[in-house]
Amino acid sequence: MNKLIISSVIVLSSFIGFSQEYQFTSIVDLDCSTVKSQGNTGTCWSFSTSSFLESEIKRITNMDVDLSEMYTVRNTYPKKAWNYVMRQGKAQFSQGGLAHDVLNSVESYGLVPEAAFTGLANNDIKHNHSEMVAVLKAMLNAYIDNPARKLSPRWKTSIEAILDIYLGKNPKTFAYNGKDYTPKSFQKMVKIKASDYVTLTSFKHQPFYNNFVLSIPDNFSNGSMYNVPLDEFEQIMVNALENGYSIELDIDVSEKTFSSKNGIAVIPEDKETQLEALLGIQKEKEITQEYRQQEFENYNTTDDHLMHITGIAKDQNGTLYFKTKNSWGSNGKRIKYGGYVYISTAFIRLKAISITVHKDALTKSLNKKIS
Repeated sequence: MNKLIISSVIVLSSFIGFSQEYQFTSIVDLDCSTVKSQGNTGTCWSFSTSSFLESEIKRITNMDVDLSEMYTVRNTYPKKAWNYVMRQGKAQFSQGGLAHDVLNSVESYGLVPEAAFTGLANNDIKHNHSEMVAVLKAMLNAYIDNPARKLSPRWKTSIEAILDIYLGKNPKTFAYNGKDYTPKSFQKMVKIKASDYVTLTSFKHQPFYNNFVLSIPDNFSNGSMYNVPLDEFEQIMVNALENGYSIELDIDVSEKTFSSKNGIAVIPEDKETQLEALLGIQKEKEITQEYRQQEFENYNTTDDHLMHITGIAKDQNGTLYFKTKNSWGSNGKRIKYGGYVYISTAFIRLKAISITVHKDALTKSLNKKIS
């Protein structure tokens, strides 16, 4: 009888030990705007980078500004169309993009507040780009497949007209807080310079501390990024956040152990505990540079989502997590922690494709290495 009781206690203790519910303690929690929803679109790249720039505006000027995500989207589609046509359809034409596409748009077209351009035409209340993208791609394919092999000079104008119908016309001037601005003068007022931001990654197939174009599907604009060793990549993130700089993140969220519903992203050591790991703490896998590279080259790590890292937290065992703002809304049955996800360092080391930060967030020694 005593043996039975002892065995039961051991089993119960083991169960409790392997199912501790996550309890997070904040270490760094930076200012950011409220969580938004990208709706039925693939524009996480614009929502997350706009949120990142809003935090940068707050840090630099102490102003709270709600930027228009769709202004950037509206001005990026013509570039996607040009790339697709000039590559004769042998390229991706999709809703995806990366952080540097937002910065490229800022450099060329400036910024506008949400009130000046919502991207919601025809009294729509929710973003949905499915039909628009289908129409655009069909039109581009018609140009590419033209038997005469000669593009009408009107094809660019036609693309602009479709974007005007679905998203609205670009504002040339607008009023903000009682003053008139153009997109470029508004950008100057909020003190955002595209050249102030750098993108970093960590892969073995390119030399460290050099910049290169990472070959991933959404990098249609051939943006380059600096390559650093994985341990340094993680430390850069921690240092940036501890010094008041938030981070733009490109990451793979296709894993079963990424859950917006539970607000958790982890890499458990035992694959049999994947579901349990969403509810309680499990031992995580040690992620090396070699394993990260292997998973990337096997297509197990892809570039399918971008988010905004705004803080650091730790669980009751002292494990660090990056508090990350998503763009799938802030409430509902599928959302926990108000639309934030706590991403473990193991998940970051394995699944983070790249990060974008202000250049001042980098240490002097790193700046020398990549200069």
